[in-house]
Amino acid sequence: MAPNSTWGVTPRESIERECARRGRASVVIGCRALLRGNQADPDLLLALGGPAAHAFLDDPDRADAYWPRVWGARGLLWAWDESATQDIGTALSDEAWRVREMAIKVIARHQIGGLVSDVAQLRSDDVARVRLAADRALAVLTSGQA
Repeated sequence: MAPNSTWGVTPRESIERECARRGRASVVIGCRALLRGNQADPDLLLALGGPAAHAFLDDPDRADAYWPRVWGARGLLWAWDESATQDIGTALSDEAWRVREMAIKVIARHQIGGLVSDVAQLRSDDVARVRLAADRALAVLTSGQA
């Protein structure tokens, strides 16, 4: 993946750097907090969300307040721990489709087999991107390939 031109690094690189700086366990805890709708410290939010996160530091009550939950899930894409399984499973029913889509990607990447039936239910989601992510994840989860 090419670096984001406004960020200078990919989300993966930024998350890996934050894990090296503060420790993977701390990043996972922060990501889980974001998925639950809680706030994270500004440095973690910036590491997960890049330049766009500045807007949420200035105004956390924005109409598109789901983005920190998306970023929390994306953080778990690159910094996973099994302690986040329940939170990522709960994210599958988030009101924001982007959160559901990212949660599915996390489940597929880390092959969280215990959530197969939850992912399968999203094959009938109202949003096409969520349905497509669910189909792709199920192919990975049922084939045993990452």
